[in-house]
Amino acid sequence: MPKRLDLPSDFRWGASTAAYQIEGAVDEDGRGPSVWDVFAARPGAVRDGHTGAVACDHYHRHPEDIALMQGLGLDGYRFSIAWSRIRPTGAGSVNEAGLAFYDRLVDALLEAGITPLPTLFHWDLPQALEEGGGWLDRDTAYRFAEYAAVTAERLGDRVRAWITLNEPFVHMVYGYALGIHAPGRALMLDALPAAHHQLLGHGLAAAALRERGLQVMIANNLTPVRPATDDPADVAAATAYDALHNRLFTDPLLLGRYPDLSAFGLAEDLGGVVHPGDLKLISAPGLDGLGVNYYNPTRIAAPTDPGLPFTEAPIEGVPRTAFDWPVVPDGLRELLVGLRGRYGAALPPITITENGCSVADEVGPDGTVDDPDRIAYLAGHLDALAAAVAEGVDVRGYYTWSLLDNFEWAEGFHQRFGLVHVDFETQRRTPKASYTWYRDVIAAHWASRPR
Repeated sequence: MPKRLDLPSDFRWGASTAAYQIEGAVDEDGRGPSVWDVFAARPGAVRDGHTGAVACDHYHRHPEDIALMQGLGLDGYRFSIAWSRIRPTGAGSVNEAGLAFYDRLVDALLEAGITPLPTLFHWDLPQALEEGGGWLDRDTAYRFAEYAAVTAERLGDRVRAWITLNEPFVHMVYGYALGIHAPGRALMLDALPAAHHQLLGHGLAAAALRERGLQVMIANNLTPVRPATDDPADVAAATAYDALHNRLFTDPLLLGRYPDLSAFGLAEDLGGVVHPGDLKLISAPGLDGLGVNYYNPTRIAAPTDPGLPFTEAPIEGVPRTAFDWPVVPDGLRELLVGLRGRYGAALPPITITENGCSVADEVGPDGTVDDPDRIAYLAGHLDALAAAVAEGVDVRGYYTWSLLDNFEWAEGFHQRFGLVHVDFETQRRTPKASYTWYRDVIAAHWASRPR
């Protein structure tokens, strides 16, 4: 039995997924195409030509997946809603069949005693909106707020807390700056309008949610940034990277302003895309919670490419995941304590909305999946989380990534993050050793709760 962690008695235990990564059924019940449908069909865009057309077939198999959640003893389940199931072109008519699917999902979760935590946007923009400019176009923020209002009107009687966006930094950089994710644009610093328009969309959607008495969160991918050396050039580069990765998507929410982006040649209006009143809308009246997605720290050195004011340096001497990401559990404590130090009273309660690792899992001859590296990863990060709580950081819950092996974006089906192994040909689900371990962690915590 895993040790009991010293966490609040009402601490929430969950797991996370995303619509395009697990649902499949991309052509069913009126769903419109998303940028990921189009991107995955592009030759060479996704490893081995994989797509999310079927993925984990969660659209049809969600009762089986909810039973797996029950087996874990989860308090909560974080999933995303596919915008193009609700509004197939991103605007205009509402697709009743799409809303009905999420009706069924929410009702089944509640019947199982699991609290739904939906994310409204997890990178799968309706393709029709992308053809009009996507997140580079200010109008997309307003269409997002309309979609949020329609969805909340339908589900808000049963779903109290909502996440607007997932990892706007990653979507901007991978989707619009580097082109390695959908929509596949490679604009480098010209992608920065996508940062502001996503945050504006958050602010507009948050207002629509609050009008209905609902709680609002956002899930940001955050990383503690470390200079490669004490050299002033490395320190300045690390400061610039921290402003881009962390502060660009957090300062406007909590402080009502953008960070110093002069290292990128930008003033606070991001080249004119920030209109009067935007930052007040983005930051008011405050978040009910901040979702933190953490995977690893980032080490930064002085630039070697004249196009950027920093260079990423390797973190050496630590284990690495199958994705070749460094495993540094104490980075989570460092990040959480750093957030409290930076934002003080402006920092809302935190939920860890993603944390997990890819392992090259295989089903053994006896039909089991042994994944000790994932168990060690999760155990180390939960210890780090508990240490941050002991230092006074208000953390309310932990959602591991991910419940299921799934379509891992540009890597296709080659990276396995799940507590449950999925055979993508047969759709057979096999709980891994980490599933049993996480179940026991949750059970130990439940046993300590007041009755």
